[in-house]
Amino acid sequence: MISRMLEEKLDALSRMMAEHMANPFPPGFRGLDIEGRDMVMLDADAYSYAAGVLEGPLSEQHRAGLTRLTSVFEKVLPAIDDEYATKYYTHVRDMAGLAAEIESLHGK
Repeated sequence: MISRMLEEKLDALSRMMAEHMANPFPPGFRGLDIEGRDMVMLDADAYSYAAGVLEGPLSEQHRAGLTRLTSVFEKVLPAIDDEYATKYYTHVRDMAGLAAEIESLHGK
């Protein structure tokens, strides 16, 4: 049961990552910091953690990093003042959230 659910979530994460790569980075967000976070690095970190989850369970250090990263979106998203960028980073948040959910299933 968990194995099938895990496979479905991994497939969904893979699709989300492909969708993410197909979307252009928000104009004007390169070099921009919001709530103390570099927006390029936020994007790259989320994608990197998601890619790591697809490869298998994360180390404890990376798992903690993913948990910290998912909480950053609670500060950053409300501070974004651009419709496209809000949609873009909401997708990034959802991708990181699904990665964290999958990571929690790896331990079961």
